[in-house]
Amino acid sequence: MTRIVVPDTPSAPAPTGDAMPLLDLSHTIEAGMITYKGLPAPLICDHLSREASRGNYDGGAEFQIGRIDMVGNTGTYLDSPFHRFADGDDLSALVLERLVCLPGVVVRATDVQAVEVEAFRGLDLKGKAVLIHTGWDQHWRTDAYFEDHPFVTEQAAEYLIDAGATLVGIDSHNIDDTRGKSRPVHTVLLGAGIAIVEHMRGLNALPDHGFRFSAAPPKITGFGTFPVRAFAEVP
Repeated sequence: MTRIVVPDTPSAPAPTGDAMPLLDLSHTIEAGMITYKGLPAPLICDHLSREASRGNYDGGAEFQIGRIDMVGNTGTYLDSPFHRFADGDDLSALVLERLVCLPGVVVRATDVQAVEVEAFRGLDLKGKAVLIHTGWDQHWRTDAYFEDHPFVTEQAAEYLIDAGATLVGIDSHNIDDTRGKSRPVHTVLLGAGIAIVEHMRGLNALPDHGFRFSAAPPKITGFGTFPVRAFAEVP
């Protein structure tokens, strides 16, 4: 398979000058929360507390150094090709041009479980971040979130590649159907160098098009998945 280098209702502050409002499309990461059943919840604590730091500084200065122990699949996260393929691009190999300030399009699929080719047909997806709005984020942090969630079909994933999509995001538990053990959508999209953003939120607040989308993870070598602060700039 050919691979390429992968270069709550959100609120937005009032724009100043030519700045565009920003819509936060990420879930908040909290200690003890479960993103995916079977994977450990994040542990968030102080490495150095403010109280313990006071003896290191003069003038009443104090600092907190935090520590977090978590798996990459936590909160709203991005999958790079390395997540699926040992020889795929890891997080450090992703180019910003395929992650940041991408023209975006929202595909509404709030009344189906399997998102088929028809949901995308006729849309201009070339070079776009394609965000699939299922509304499943309403179940975040509940048992319902993990069961019978919306997903994209393998045929639709192939269509997204042919249509020239740059990145694909979804506000559901998984872009694949997790009732079986195969993961064809991850295989197809990541095999084509198309990054995936899962567990998004607030896509209902976005227009269908005309916005810019960004979701850049840290530049970590040997890592395939990591949380992102996904957001959109909306004119």
